[in-house]
Amino acid sequence: MDITSPIPKNARGRFYHLDCAPGELAPYILTCGDPDRAQRIARRLTRVDMRRQNREFLTYTGIYQHVPVSVMATGIGAPASAIAVVEAANCVTPVTFIRLGTCGALQRDIEVGDLVITESAWREENTTQAYAPADFVPQAAPAIVAALKEAAEVLKVRHHVGLTCTTADFYAGQGRVAPGFPASDPHKVARLSQAGVLNLEMEMSVYLALAAVATVPIRAGGACLVLNNRLTGQGLTGAYARRRAERRLIDAGLRALAILAAIDQQKQKF
Repeated sequence: MDITSPIPKNARGRFYHLDCAPGELAPYILTCGDPDRAQRIARRLTRVDMRRQNREFLTYTGIYQHVPVSVMATGIGAPASAIAVVEAANCVTPVTFIRLGTCGALQRDIEVGDLVITESAWREENTTQAYAPADFVPQAAPAIVAALKEAAEVLKVRHHVGLTCTTADFYAGQGRVAPGFPASDPHKVARLSQAGVLNLEMEMSVYLALAAVATVPIRAGGACLVLNNRLTGQGLTGAYARRRAERRLIDAGLRALAILAAIDQQKQKF
């Protein structure tokens, strides 16, 4: 392993965590935490040219409707997402990241199975404080927000657009008081809901913040499938219902990708 480089490489000359090298990733990258979801997205591609797995990272590169695309699972949480962004952006630029994740809703009118399209994100994940001031609120790329909205509208998928809160922890970090583990902010859900936050999840702000501060051309955004409503207690139960809902998320992500690629082809840049 080359440990002298600012970005370590393995014995094969690939970046240490993703196990990918320049030329192996596409300029459009669909990301998620769950490797099973990444596999299901990859099955929708017209062609898969590469599959690479290392640690929690699973990466596919191929073609979707003539558009070069990579699909990447990063595992849970902000640190792994930051690693993925940094290493991927050193494999390919310009690069577009679209996160297709899951979340909990914080507004009563948001139903399970809906999509929340992030417009901006509060950073309670700590990781990106190494890159940007703590009070910085990153914005999603407007083109990605617009493409996801258009895709959801065309597909007739219920969706909401607005503010996301990204946390460092699933339990107390999201206001859950698990047996045996007290939460320092047990009223967090109510506080965030009153502030107008639409959803809680664990990765989105990383993509937005790193895209904002990068000195290489990166844009980022995403949508999350609502699995539960933290105010009403409603949850998306049953494997069939969850799979159907996830399919809507993937459909919207792939359609948004195609919309963006068509616009970029016309402009020849973003």
